[in-house]
Amino acid sequence: MSEMDAELKLQAFLDGELPPAEAAEFKARLEGDADGRLLLAELQNTCGALAGHEAEIKLPESREFFWSKIEREIRRQEKPEAAVAREWSWTTWLRRLALPLAGMAVMTLALVVALQPAHPLAVVRPVAVAQVDGDEMEMATDDMDATTFRDDDHNVTMVWFSDRPASSQFTGAQPAASVAP
Repeated sequence: MSEMDAELKLQAFLDGELPPAEAAEFKARLEGDADGRLLLAELQNTCGALAGHEAEIKLPESREFFWSKIEREIRRQEKPEAAVAREWSWTTWLRRLALPLAGMAVMTLALVVALQPAHPLAVVRPVAVAQVDGDEMEMATDDMDATTFRDDDHNVTMVWFSDRPASSQFTGAQPAASVAP
């Protein structure tokens, strides 16, 4: 038996925790061990000194009720901390709501722009310059004509832009109005 086991068994013997047969066997072995008897005497003196000076505290309620009061108080004190953590400040709002929404808006905008079909007016065409009544006009292509009508009484100038017909059939015109000073 190791020294630690012997000391634990000695403590159990002193506290009366050993079964009677094992206690008698241990007492017989202890009579031949001088160090064991000295340790037992020292432990008995320590127990005696402590027993006379222990303060007995009498509680007005049962042990279970006393500890349940302590548990309730601990839980009550934890609640305000949890409530403080749930308060919304502007930084919490920004971090939890605004930043993810802004990120989703940017991603949606990028997706819309990426999936946008090419607009037919976005095609770059060569520009031709035409002279109408001394004023210069830019034409989208060389295949366009411009017809101008000016009414001095009403101070109005009307300009019609049309595609030049590829054949004898007229392909269409787009009127545009501008007021000349």
